[in-house]
Amino acid sequence: MTHVQLAVEINTPGRGLHEVTDHVREAVSQSGIQAGLCVVFCMHTSCSLVISENADPSARQDLEAWLEKLAPDGDPAYSHRAEGPDDMPAHLRAAVTQTSETIPIVNGAALLGRWQGLYLAEHRTAPHQRRLFLHLTGD
Repeated sequence: MTHVQLAVEINTPGRGLHEVTDHVREAVSQSGIQAGLCVVFCMHTSCSLVISENADPSARQDLEAWLEKLAPDGDPAYSHRAEGPDDMPAHLRAAVTQTSETIPIVNGAALLGRWQGLYLAEHRTAPHQRRLFLHLTGD
């Protein structure tokens, strides 16, 4: 059984869904693993991971709008504002999404559905450097 671990740095321009599918596909391809799993872990509390449709940009826009309604910036009910009005909403949005995703590796490739992409959901308004940790295991 082979294990490969690596970190991927992602620079985000600010809030939004930023597709990282190609980073995962490249890691799987370079690993040489033919059958196994790729776990992608987001090492932050104000961004997250989402598998969503990657064909029609309106799906991404609708998801972003829903998250904004769910946890609006500057809500006076939030007491945690250490880094500004988007701080607590970013943590809440991360809490209702995922900090990790597991993607099967089949025939040496990341197995995603026809319209699926993996996104880093940046929940802060300012640009950030984010780190994803990948653990690939298999034969």
